Amino acid sequence: SRLSPLLEKCCLRLVANESFENAEKDIEIMTGMKVSHSSQQRLVQRYEFAETEAKKTVDTLSIDGGKVRLRTDLGEPSEWRDYKAIMLHGQVCAGFFQANQELIDWTNSQPLAEVITCLGDGHDGIWNIIAKIGNSESKREVLDWYHLKENLYKIGGSNARLKQVENYLWSGKVELALAKFEGLEGKEVKNFSAYLNKHRQRIPNYKLSQELGICIGSGGVESTIKRIGLRMKISGAQWKAENVPQYLKLRCAYLNQEIA
Repeated sequence: SRLSPLLEKCCLRLVANESFENAEKDIEIMTGMKVSHSSQQRLVQRYEFAETEAKKTVDTLSIDGGKVRLRTDLGEPSEWRDYKAIMLHGQVCAGFFQANQELIDWTNSQPLAEVITCLGDGHDGIWNIIAKIGNSESKREVLDWYHLKENLYKIGGSNARLKQVENYLWSGKVELALAKFEGLEGKEVKNFSAYLNKHRQRIPNYKLSQELGICIGSGGVESTIKRIGLRMKISGAQWKAENVPQYLKLRCAYLNQEIA
């Protein structure tokens, strides 16, 4: 290669965050070296990333999903496909494009604790994956508090009622929370009530759980998972399906600081 190892690392760090065209400009400004955007793309495609793995016992994990826009023939409508990202709290993240079984196998190969707290939002696809991680006796499924609260306030209406429902849910009192919406009409109310009924087994006493040191929400962890998708959603970007897994590895390697 005509690129030094250090220059390669610089290119990889830039394209983990921005388009190839912008990376070409930034590399030249910062180093005085000209590396075309096509050369940087080929570098990513052939780069061998180290296998990501947890170094310590995993007792908490979060899974989230996103979409990537695939390249289509001229004149054809855009196609969006799903990818999943997982965060082993306090350790590493990983992304998988239309490879749920690969995500499951990778997670089960990590040093899992005897009891694992698994956080997710309300999507069935996330819980279907979590169901295949570890075994039922070793999992504590928790509906992410921040998602729950976000969905609650989408209802709108009386702030006093919403605050009362929030307090009930914070203490795990699902029946009392549902009772506050009795007699109310509206799509938002019905959807949220159905959401609570569907996930009531995943709604703990959040206050007590927090006091016991059990993770109740992804919070900053979720922001890390969302950051995986930032590179995939650059305005106007369209991806060849065969290239997406490698770019997910690149993005996760950057967030895990493997590209140093």
